Amino acid sequence: MTASPRANDADRREPSDGASAGDADRRDTPVDHLANARSADRADPLASFRERFVIDDGDLIYLDGNSLGRLPTATGDRLRHAVDVEWGSELIRGWDRWIDLGRETGDLIAEIVGAQPGEIVVSDSTSVNLFKLASAALDARRGRTVIVTDDDNFPTDKYVLQGLAAARGLDLRVIPTDIDDGLRRDDVAAAIGPDTALVCLSHVAYRSGAIADIAGITAAAHTVGALMMWDLCHSAGSVPVGLTSANVDLAVGCTYKHLNGGPGAPAFLYVRADLQPILRSPIWGWFAQRDQFAMGASYDPVETVDRFLVGSPPILSGYAAREGARVSAEAGIDAIAAKARALTAYAVELLDAWLVDDGFRLASPRDPTRRGAQITLHHPKAWQICQALKAADVIPDFRTPDRLRLGFAPLYTRFVDVYEGLRRLREVMTSHAYDGFSAHRGRVT
Repeated sequence: MTASPRANDADRREPSDGASAGDADRRDTPVDHLANARSADRADPLASFRERFVIDDGDLIYLDGNSLGRLPTATGDRLRHAVDVEWGSELIRGWDRWIDLGRETGDLIAEIVGAQPGEIVVSDSTSVNLFKLASAALDARRGRTVIVTDDDNFPTDKYVLQGLAAARGLDLRVIPTDIDDGLRRDDVAAAIGPDTALVCLSHVAYRSGAIADIAGITAAAHTVGALMMWDLCHSAGSVPVGLTSANVDLAVGCTYKHLNGGPGAPAFLYVRADLQPILRSPIWGWFAQRDQFAMGASYDPVETVDRFLVGSPPILSGYAAREGARVSAEAGIDAIAAKARALTAYAVELLDAWLVDDGFRLASPRDPTRRGAQITLHHPKAWQICQALKAADVIPDFRTPDRLRLGFAPLYTRFVDVYEGLRRLREVMTSHAYDGFSAHRGRVT
């Protein structure tokens, strides 16, 4: 377990990591904060994993691993081999090893999210996988007329569900959610009933990082006979999920955030083993066919999770996804989650000590066991502050309404990085540097 360093002011001052004595503000740099961060880094059981990532960006403080994870060092070597040897020399013969890549990577991810081998396959994007599984779930609950989600679910999830409801003449019931504190089991229980076919929610809220009660909400859905699907995009690789222990029916997730699979890396889908022969994908593709290379005229899908495959899988990005998942599986999700709790707790301590007088408010659960590997700060000028931070070589991201999101990927984020990132945020506020940036938001936030 990684201990969170306490944020205590002290009389002595020294410059932070990455700052010279000449440009450090000694009045604004309490040594106890920095000393405690360094102490926590020395005691960190995951410290050596930082060396497994490409980090050659000097003074940059990267606090956006919950949007795009860093590049594992092994990924470049694996992709070069795949390009030069497997594609370059083996050519079509490479399919002898590529054909099962999605399921092999799925088994790695299963270790991380608490599923069984053979229940996860890597394919397509999160949105496409959500469509496939939601459609299959609705087909399995014909006669029921309601899909349930919440108003803080990730937008693409809501859009896919809106489209399915419109196409099938169903009712999409949207639960109001506290966007800072997250969704509660009682909220879901009050919204579902015998007419509910599918409940689809995010385990870790993208905006606040709030963790939903996966076991309790899943049990509530099963009580009324509904199928339960979880979006694990912000969960996989950051917090324990426990799909098997929670008896979850279906799940989707991406590999490019905490699993460090790279931009646009393929997503994954989970179908509990007993449901695999029952549910049928709405897209009938030849990679789901029982005797694929017999090229038969009629569709006859396998009874495994592979029945949710469609066309040829992405191989290069699939290798990248596997390398990223391999690092997380080796580190172990319990150790990763323990460090995430400690990093976010330390960030909240610095927030309380340094930033509340500047108009910031914590927009995440205060209890570290109820949030993922991020904290979110509300401020009326969050967009401008985000741009000023980037100019100060700190990379966070912005989410509406008026929220600055700080992600602390435990495999490579140090406590001194949290310290330095929030120290620079305090300097941005003290200098009013954010006033030099337009309040007009760009397309990418």
